[in-house]
Amino acid sequence: MIKKLIPIFSWLPNYEKEYLQNDIIAGVTVAIVLIPQGIAYALIAGLPPIYGLYSALIPQVVYAIFGSSRQVAIGPVAMDSLIVATGVSTLALVGSESYISIAILLALVVGSIQFLMGIFQLGFIVNFLSRPVITGFTSAVALIIGLNQFKNLLGVEFLQSDQVHILLEDIFNRIQFFNRNTTIIGVVACGIIIFFRRLNRKIPNALIVVTLGIVLIKYFGESWVGVAIVKDIPSGLPAFSIPTIDIPLIKELMPIALTLVMVGYLETISIGKTLEAKQDEYRVQPNQELIALGLSNILGSFFKAYPSASSFSRSAINAESGGKTGVSAIVSAILVVLTLLFLTPIFYYLPKTILAAIIIVAVFNLVNVQEAKRLWKANNLDFWLLVATFFSTLLLGIEYGIIIGVGLSLILLIFRTSRPYVTELGKVPDSDFYRNKNRFKEVLIEDEVLVFRFDAQLFYANSGYFRDKLEEMTGKKGKALKLIVLDAESINRVDSTGVDMLIERIRFYKKKEITFYLAGVKGPVRDALFRGGVLDEISIDHFFMRANGAVHYFKTGDNLNQKKYAQYIHQAYR
Repeated sequence: MIKKLIPIFSWLPNYEKEYLQNDIIAGVTVAIVLIPQGIAYALIAGLPPIYGLYSALIPQVVYAIFGSSRQVAIGPVAMDSLIVATGVSTLALVGSESYISIAILLALVVGSIQFLMGIFQLGFIVNFLSRPVITGFTSAVALIIGLNQFKNLLGVEFLQSDQVHILLEDIFNRIQFFNRNTTIIGVVACGIIIFFRRLNRKIPNALIVVTLGIVLIKYFGESWVGVAIVKDIPSGLPAFSIPTIDIPLIKELMPIALTLVMVGYLETISIGKTLEAKQDEYRVQPNQELIALGLSNILGSFFKAYPSASSFSRSAINAESGGKTGVSAIVSAILVVLTLLFLTPIFYYLPKTILAAIIIVAVFNLVNVQEAKRLWKANNLDFWLLVATFFSTLLLGIEYGIIIGVGLSLILLIFRTSRPYVTELGKVPDSDFYRNKNRFKEVLIEDEVLVFRFDAQLFYANSGYFRDKLEEMTGKKGKALKLIVLDAESINRVDSTGVDMLIERIRFYKKKEITFYLAGVKGPVRDALFRGGVLDEISIDHFFMRANGAVHYFKTGDNLNQKKYAQYIHQAYR
């Protein structure tokens, strides 16, 4: 039980010495990327750079203890940072003390929701966000984040917004005021990052451009007038303090908090499952991930962290660098501590346009055009779901984008479950098998027999569709029809509405002197039918193991196997 609740105890006692070198290398590599990214992402969130480092500290350690994935890297991420900025900027002036305290309180609220969801095993809720919704939302947010960074990349005070048309209009109207020196440094930095990413992803491109930018401004700053720099970043570790609980403020934060809960959990699960598939040493537990994320954000908020989640890029780097366990995250956290204590003065001359370049290149890689192309060929409905989520997020903003994405996912789920695949089966010549007549052209179809297959659970949302399709197929058979066999092999659940509809149909066809048999009914479904009163309309002899047995019994009245099967289910029912 302790190992389940605190996963570090499942791997730390069995830690192998050969893991240590790889974990240290991975931890150092991740920290090299994390430190400049943390500073950059704090700027996206509208916070002073130091808060990016605070968010890279405690959450990492807490997740290493409680997370079920041993390679996921937790900390500040671009998408969550922009969502924070979008929500908090409506409540306080960006960068003010009030703004900072609200962002920290938001981490506590987000963490509390995640923790409670994990405790009450509610991780399944996020499954309602389908992959096309996630792809569309992520791609749109990546564009929004990138366009918002043009402010720092070009040295122009553009508007900050999560609606792309507002951003583009302002950029178009004010781009002529760009700062030449700032733009040159930013564009060159983008080129360097892209070059090294294509050369070898393990090369710490962010560290390279940060170092070059600091050296350039510190020693040749007089030649680069007008370039905005980070300036003072305070040294020292964050002090412990519990965020001020303000109930009215928490109510105002709730919509943005729920968005962060959904997005953060989705990021973590999708990354964790991807890494899980590449090894056989552990399995990601969705509800445990919620608990780990929740505790990371709760305890992080006590040490001045804003909402954290898992990073796609840093998790991949951690795995590629050989990271095997949470020790790599602890190594990263130690390097962040050393940076906070001794190295923050180094970043004084860091140009903000360099940070913008790091962010822009990182997020634009999240625009997933290939997935859209694949869905266009594979599934048109999923493609349009992706497109709808993408454009609603771009045009209406992040909060409305995620709401519309979830809503469309639910509508699509209801549509698909209410109109499942239905078909008539025919007998394969010289065999005992019945197959789909639309796929197997050689099957034998008889006018007096209808073998009907329904490929879904039978419940209130699709019982009307079941009845309509059955009437349609029996109508085509005409007066010659004598037997209906429901092949229920694909029905895994039936509710009271489905049972009532089925009883009504059995009565209806009985009046028309059409026999109704059921074949391949699963035990739990059969129990529900019996409890619902089906045996008041038909006998237990009307249940068969297979469709072929039902048809044969109807024609000959002689089937020893059927008698044995009827006796078996009768005993099971009693």
